[in-house]
Amino acid sequence: MAFKIDSYHVPVLIGESIEGLDIRPNGIYVDATFGGGGHSREILSRLGKSGHLYGFDQDADAEENIIEDERFTFVRSNFRYLKNWMRFYGVKKIDGLLADLGVSSHHLDEGARGFSFRQNSPLDMRMNFSQGKTARDIVNKYDQDSLSNVLYLYGEIKNSKLLASAIVKAREKKEIITTYDLLEVIDPLLNKERQKKELAKVFQALRIEVNDEMMALKELLEASIELLNSKGRLVVITYHSLEDRIVKNLIKTGNLEGKQVEDFFGRKQTLFSMVNSKVIVPNEDEITRNPRSRSAKLRIAEIK
Repeated sequence: MAFKIDSYHVPVLIGESIEGLDIRPNGIYVDATFGGGGHSREILSRLGKSGHLYGFDQDADAEENIIEDERFTFVRSNFRYLKNWMRFYGVKKIDGLLADLGVSSHHLDEGARGFSFRQNSPLDMRMNFSQGKTARDIVNKYDQDSLSNVLYLYGEIKNSKLLASAIVKAREKKEIITTYDLLEVIDPLLNKERQKKELAKVFQALRIEVNDEMMALKELLEASIELLNSKGRLVVITYHSLEDRIVKNLIKTGNLEGKQVEDFFGRKQTLFSMVNSKVIVPNEDEITRNPRSRSAKLRIAEIK
C-alpha cells in the first residue's frame, strides 16, 4: 500500500506503525500525536463506516490539518488527558493507540517557535502557546543546580554543570532571549567534533522541561492500560533513550518503573505481549528521505 507524505510533518515509520495497529474496520482508535494528520489518514483509510478515530494535538497549528470525515474527531488537548476526553465522548474502550513522540518537522521548520538551534528566534519551545513557562524562563530563572539537572536528565549532557554555570554567569550581565543568545554562551564549551549533536541535546532537554514531556508520556501510557481492549495494540515511536526506556518498561513489566512482578509460583506477570520481538528502526532509504527518523525506535505491543 502506498503511504502519503504530508508537508506539515513527514511521518516516521508510517508503514510499520500502521501495520502494527492491526486495525479492525469497526474499531475505535487514537492518534495521540495528530500533527499533519499523516498517520491519521492512513488509519481512516482502513476503518469501516462504524469505526472511529480520535486525533489529539495541543498545538493550534495542527487544527489547520483537521480531516473532514464523520469518523474522525479532533481533540485540541495534550494527550496526557486522554482518559478524561474518552470519558467525555463516552468511550470506555479503544482498540489501538499510536503515538509518534518528540518534535515534529513543522516545529523545527517554524523558526519563531525556538525549537531549532539553526535559526535565530525567541527561546519559546512551547507546544501549546496557552501554557506559561518558556525556554527563556528556564535559562533565565532556574537556579544553577536545577538548570544542570534539566540538562543532565533530559539531554544526558555530561558537562551539564559547566554549561549551567556558564548560563547563570552570562544572564547576570544580560538576559538570554533568543536561540543565538544561548548559542553564544554555550558554544565555546562544546566539543567541536560533536557540536551539532550536543546542541541538539541541549535544545531537547529544554523542550522536554518546557512541555513536561516525560510526565505527559507516563500519564498517556497509564491511561492506555485502562482503555485498551483485550488484544488492543499500543504503537509508540520514540526518539531518545528516556522516552524509549519508559515505553520499554511498560511493555516488558506492565509498569513504568520496570519492576518485574511475579505471582506466588514465580511466574512473571505482564499486561502486554510484544508484537515485535526486536525494536523496529528505519532503513537507510527512510533515513535518507527523512533525516529526523535516524533516531526513531518503534515498539508495538498487544494488551492481553
